[in-house]
Amino acid sequence: MDEACTVFQEIHAKNAVSWTTLITGYTHRGDGYGGLRVFRQMLLEEAELNPFSFSIAVRACTSIGSYTLGKLMHAAVFTHGFKTNLPVMNSILGMYCRCGCLSEANQYFHEMNQKDLISWNTLITGYERLDSTESLHIFSQMESEGFSPNCFTFTSVTAACANLAVLNCGQQVHGGIVSRGLDGNLALANALIDMYAKCGSISDSCKVFSEMNYRDLVSWTAMMIGYGAHGYGKEPVELFDEMIRSGIRPDKIVFMAVLSACSHARLVDEGLRYFKSMMGDYKITPNQEIYGCVVNLLGRAGRVEEAYELIESMPFKPDESVWGALLGACKAHKIPNLGKLAARRVLDLRPNMVGTYVMLSNIYAAEGKWGEFANMRKMMRGMESKKEAGRSWIEVRDKVYSFVVGDKMGSHIKWVYGVLDLLIWHMKEAGYVPDLDCLIHDQEDAT
Repeated sequence: MDEACTVFQEIHAKNAVSWTTLITGYTHRGDGYGGLRVFRQMLLEEAELNPFSFSIAVRACTSIGSYTLGKLMHAAVFTHGFKTNLPVMNSILGMYCRCGCLSEANQYFHEMNQKDLISWNTLITGYERLDSTESLHIFSQMESEGFSPNCFTFTSVTAACANLAVLNCGQQVHGGIVSRGLDGNLALANALIDMYAKCGSISDSCKVFSEMNYRDLVSWTAMMIGYGAHGYGKEPVELFDEMIRSGIRPDKIVFMAVLSACSHARLVDEGLRYFKSMMGDYKITPNQEIYGCVVNLLGRAGRVEEAYELIESMPFKPDESVWGALLGACKAHKIPNLGKLAARRVLDLRPNMVGTYVMLSNIYAAEGKWGEFANMRKMMRGMESKKEAGRSWIEVRDKVYSFVVGDKMGSHIKWVYGVLDLLIWHMKEAGYVPDLDCLIHDQEDAT
């Protein structure tokens, strides 16, 4: 960009194309502030403005996530008479969506005097991140108004189905992709792998993956993450080795996927081999997330002391996720002293983690240290935040039902408790003995 700026300064008669090109250069390189500085200078020198310069300047606001500057740019668009230019309107819509201002985005969308497929895609993508249900409603409305979805539309809609874990809806979207001849699109196939895995149908993920003519790093990663989430260990390991043989170089995310899968399947030696290979063969420096995966890997297998030694050897200060992984291992394997240390470290970093207080108080209760237990509970009651409730959901006959622990609301609850009673009976028949130490001793904090 230094050379570009030098050439720009040497231009005696700068026009709108010169200014817009320089703004674009900064913005596309990820320097939105630089692009906005050039746009400001363009205004100060009273240079000729056009829709392209405004569109790219709005994108610069979007790239830095500045809602305030975006609003100012929106006002400037009105002032300079470009409020009905469709590319400019789409860039403003995108700015509101990317800044998370969906109410403003929705209002602006309905005020637009014309819309194209980019307008619809922008709004669908914006809602997919924050309100997936509404994203699907907008998609349905778009089709009803005669717009035909493209690959970008389907990628966002597929992600919305994945977020909501609505398998039936995802299958309908998949059907729409096939009927339009878009099933060969790489990004869409990757999205479908992820969607099916998150909707509980790993077999469909595998089918999409196996039918792909070409796979990139995202394809392999999505399939490994899907397998890992479903508790498979051998399959992600085999996929990783197959990916290496195909000539694709792994990155940190792939290593996290295979390490996590090894952790769930308790393939400790394989996981440690990949951890060493990452550093030795691929010269990838592990980050907090990678260390957290390895700590979890060792902890699940009962090698808690090794996990602690790994934490102590880390070249940077461990964050709460790393200590949290160790705390979970200490709780599972009943190692109270190290568990208390891990809990204290988590609370030093995140003092409002209610779940950590719960686990620490339960450790004290298991040891019979009721004074410390009472102190922990007293501290929890003085906190405003509550431990987030775990929520389960299931799709039955095209409808999604959800419930939390102790839930008594809803017509479906009697069926839930009926199935629960049946499961408890089967567990007793199988000789399962519940771990009562994991129960929360003070039920007022239970969720």
